[in-house]
Amino acid sequence: MPKESNEANQSNQSNQTNPASATCAGKHPAPPCTLVIFGAGGDLTKRLLMPSLYNLSADKLLDDGMEIIGVNHGERETSDWRDELTQSLRTFAADKAATFHTSQLNEDAWNWVVGRLEYFPGEFEEDETFARLKARLAKAKSGNVVFYLAVGARFFQPIIEHLGAAGMLEEKDGNFRRLVIEKPFGSDLASAQELNRCILKYADESQAYRIDHFLGKDTVQSILAVRFANAMFEPVWRREYIDNVQITAAETIGVEGRGKFYEQTGAFRDMLPNHLFQLLGMVAMEPPNSFDAESVRDRKAEVFDAIRPLTANDVVLGQYEAGPAGPGYKDEPGVAKDSRTETYAAARVYVENWRWAGVPFYLRTGKRLTERRTEISVQMKAVPFLLFRDTPVDALTPNVFTLRIDPAHGTSFDFNVKVPGPVMQIGKVRSAFNYADFFAERANVGYETLLYDCMLGDATLFQRADSIETAWAAVDHVLHPDSPLPVRGYAAGSAGPAEADQLLADDGRTWRALTDPHKKD
Repeated sequence: MPKESNEANQSNQSNQTNPASATCAGKHPAPPCTLVIFGAGGDLTKRLLMPSLYNLSADKLLDDGMEIIGVNHGERETSDWRDELTQSLRTFAADKAATFHTSQLNEDAWNWVVGRLEYFPGEFEEDETFARLKARLAKAKSGNVVFYLAVGARFFQPIIEHLGAAGMLEEKDGNFRRLVIEKPFGSDLASAQELNRCILKYADESQAYRIDHFLGKDTVQSILAVRFANAMFEPVWRREYIDNVQITAAETIGVEGRGKFYEQTGAFRDMLPNHLFQLLGMVAMEPPNSFDAESVRDRKAEVFDAIRPLTANDVVLGQYEAGPAGPGYKDEPGVAKDSRTETYAAARVYVENWRWAGVPFYLRTGKRLTERRTEISVQMKAVPFLLFRDTPVDALTPNVFTLRIDPAHGTSFDFNVKVPGPVMQIGKVRSAFNYADFFAERANVGYETLLYDCMLGDATLFQRADSIETAWAAVDHVLHPDSPLPVRGYAAGSAGPAEADQLLADDGRTWRALTDPHKKD
């Protein structure tokens, strides 16, 4: 929900103007700035940041005074870096036509970005790199700078410390200096607190933009619109009417050659206290007074603070084994043959406040599952059966409202109707809405809104230090248990370990099926 900033009215025109398509309706170009990307040669830069900058250029949302400096180890010419990114983007456009909505590049939009790219060689932990970078920024067209840490987590603290020691995070003469930190933001509560202390030693909280790309998805942002812009939802969005909430992020792919990285992380750390908790926060938060960044983040922080700390009884971990979808995790490159790293995690979460007391939130995520799906399903409580007890009706299916985030974008509502015929029989039907049926699709890889908001100074979709720490605190006991949690096996291509089904069965509930019989919606 980006708000406009006074900074958006600033102008710093260069000789080259953006020739791309007309500016998005109601939007102004972001203020001029220099975007410094640490990790210029990495996959994140190639697959997400550059396509996002291209899309923002095509929408004419970048100021002509923008410069993009890519910092990476190893000497190379700027022209070589530009050529590599161009080839990468062409391949991306051909492979991801649905994301770009075309397999052909807008050459003007991409050339606008290319003309602003500059490769800057340097090691991330050497003083000399930052001395040269400071001198380069002194010659930049704009005094505004965004430092983007598109690097492995082990480099976060060294880079921040060097930027701080060199004085490059100091804001002077009305210019901003902002720091974008990718996840994982810590690996547990202690490491998250240490990283926050490092940031706040050199910068103000308002300068820190802890990014979670889930929040860049339009369908995630629309959760707040669905909840708070429709009178039919908010009155029943509470414990009196809702039985449980299920949040699913299921993938059909495995670790895709990233076994070495995944061995250090696992599904729980990778997804639960960040992506899935962010979705939980948007579903469970109280109405904010406005869409001002701090109002929204205050309400989400209240949710995380109210989460009852998880115990071993609330969590099921799993690891995919050889099955219909392919080989097991231990057969993946870079994975130890005796690995106990989980590729599946399910958790039962309680938010202990007045609105949600007693309502379980069931979270699950996993790789090599039967279907790719990210969704939030809100199951209402069953209505009294009294009216139907003298009819052939055996049971009433609870109403379920589902927000579909990925790959389908939309909502659906399951409810009961009478089956045509002379007797009272109840049948379940589904009413569904797809975004593509009502709105023109826009090119989006998930980072466009986040980059644009960061340049505007709108932190609504970014995480705050207190929320990061309360989320880790809620799961810290599970990460450091008295004894290791068991990791259950499940067949690649299945819905996950049987113990995850039992987690809900113990509460008299079942997971929403991953294989949807209403596939057409």
